[in-house]
Amino acid sequence: MTIEIPVGPQPADQRLQGVIKVAILAVGGQGGGVLTNWIESLARSQGYSAQATSVAGVAQRTGATIYYIEMAPGSVPHPVFSLAPAPGDVDVMIAAEMMEAGRAIMRGFVTPDRTTLIASTHRALAVSEKMVPGDGIADADEVRAAAETAAQKLVMADMDSAAVRVGSVISASLFGALAGSGALPFPRAAFEDAIRASGKGVEASLRAFAAGFDLAEQGEQPEAAPAADAPAKTAGPSKALDAWNGLMARVSLFPAGVQETAVPGLRKVVDFQDTAYGAEYLDRLQGVLDRDSADQGYALGREAAKYIANAMAYDDVIRVADLKTRSSRFDRIEGQMGSQGKLMTLTDYLHPRAEEIAGLLPARLGTKVENSPKWMARLDRLFNKGRRIRTDSLRGFVMLYILGGLRGWRRRSLRHAQEQAHLDRWLAAALDHLPRSYGMAVEIIRCRRLIKGYSDTHARGLSKFDKVMTGARLVAARDDGPQWVARLREAALQDEKGEALDGALRTIRSFAA
Repeated sequence: MTIEIPVGPQPADQRLQGVIKVAILAVGGQGGGVLTNWIESLARSQGYSAQATSVAGVAQRTGATIYYIEMAPGSVPHPVFSLAPAPGDVDVMIAAEMMEAGRAIMRGFVTPDRTTLIASTHRALAVSEKMVPGDGIADADEVRAAAETAAQKLVMADMDSAAVRVGSVISASLFGALAGSGALPFPRAAFEDAIRASGKGVEASLRAFAAGFDLAEQGEQPEAAPAADAPAKTAGPSKALDAWNGLMARVSLFPAGVQETAVPGLRKVVDFQDTAYGAEYLDRLQGVLDRDSADQGYALGREAAKYIANAMAYDDVIRVADLKTRSSRFDRIEGQMGSQGKLMTLTDYLHPRAEEIAGLLPARLGTKVENSPKWMARLDRLFNKGRRIRTDSLRGFVMLYILGGLRGWRRRSLRHAQEQAHLDRWLAAALDHLPRSYGMAVEIIRCRRLIKGYSDTHARGLSKFDKVMTGARLVAARDDGPQWVARLREAALQDEKGEALDGALRTIRSFAA
């Protein structure tokens, strides 16, 4: 058998001519499937042949679903459609979130010779961003800069907020932006008819469609500067209000820069316990200010006002239960889920360790229990199983509500004694560097940022804090000691396991020896 291989340019396949290729990147809950159905219905209603496919992502926020639509005018007798987009061969790319636009660019779906990129600028943080102990949020400005270079035409605005403002979802505003971009050869009325033909949530979807259309045509208008927030009002019994006003009077005597962080710090501490505890907070802060320096702009006092409050308002079992039963939490969840007027169940997963249970005991008894491997093993068997509690039910809510109401007991507990002792050691370690090294004192105060959360999260943070403090002692006598402590702290925030921190400590030990 002889196979003849054609030489030279070949005539274009007429079945590929006039095909418009649209790709959509969206994650669960963003209505990518609805948007795809609208586009396919729109094309067919205008006499086009159309095919829609999808490749599902791995899971929520770990992989976006790729929806792909190809359409060709009726004049093409037998169009050949692909099942998935190819790099460099996409006419319209729709990204339902900012980082999805970045992924589309990285995969080559956006090219300056042909692609119209329509992207929403809002963020739905990925799991990888949330897992970082420090600030793991990816830089959206880098994506915008890349989009301006990669796309032939760019439509970029907060499509999610535009839809939410009119009581709809992002798929409708993205559909409106597609219409407003002019990337498809169809009139606006045809787009709106596609929404009406779906028969679901038509009026709300049309409102969001109009909002997206206007954003594509006019661009995103700068928002007016928000009005200054009115001072938070404090309510309560007259005796407690008098005590609060007395505390605020003390804060008013602090330097102006310190007051900016001391006021929210005081509110946090009083909300955590009571006004007497707030007075202890101001006493500790005053002890720092007595050794602070106006020549340094009271940088030490500003940082101390923030981190002393965080240290005093630690997350114990009582605090966690209190926060889980507050009405503001239920209001926030209902708003996020859009469940107003609908039946919603809420299940909380609790996984207390033996240390959390021992921490609730009186300080002396709790210390004996913690020092007894036998008793700690018993507590671990009883409580360290993980429990799912329906906090929308009366039984589950009352259980946590009673536990959250034990703040009067907190001061007698082992956990409180441990936190107070640790706080005093931390402050003493920072102030010991004065007056020789003001910068070192500030950096030690900032290291409290490493300790946060509850249960295992708190234990990991405490371990990293101890390692950083060890490194700080090794460089305490160096002129660049504060810079090294800052590097250690940032390394500790890079990963959960602390591998970057261990590497930084090895570097310090290599020259400190």
